[in-house]
Amino acid sequence: MSTPADSGTAGRKTSGDGAIEGVFIRPLRRHADSRGWLCELYREDELAAGIHPVMAYVSQTEPGVARGPHEHRDQTDYFAFIGPGDFELWLWDARRDSATHGVRTREIYGQSNPCAVSIPPGVVHAYRCVSDVPGWVFNGPNRLYAGHGKKEPVDEIRHEHAADSPYKLDDRPRSAP
Repeated sequence: MSTPADSGTAGRKTSGDGAIEGVFIRPLRRHADSRGWLCELYREDELAAGIHPVMAYVSQTEPGVARGPHEHRDQTDYFAFIGPGDFELWLWDARRDSATHGVRTREIYGQSNPCAVSIPPGVVHAYRCVSDVPGWVFNGPNRLYAGHGKKEPVDEIRHEHAADSPYKLDDRPRSAP
């Protein structure tokens, strides 16, 4: 098996129609003691240099709410789903030159299944909070939002409001395990 830095695909865990080339999924481990716990979200030695985060943010999503689907032309997202809450993550490979073009995956990540997921450009993605409580998602993308000084166009292709979009979330969200 290759290392994540070699291929960007080692440790991949997917369901649905199959795995997507270039998507890296890494289970996250909590190290707990009497004080609480610690979880490493990102390590430089575990990601290819081209996808190292250059900024970071945390978002909160209310129960039943979805974000996306959208994709990026140049940006790789590096999501960490650790809790609170669980999310159903949808991925669609829209890259025509990819060996997995057209493949769709759908998986639950978060408090019940902590994972980091690296999503390359051209892979459409969306997630929905499937918990009874708000969920938190960390993202460490490899590009600055709107560029330096927020003076560049935003690198997003949004699909969530297009009536003819092939990227639809099932109306019946999965529940967390």
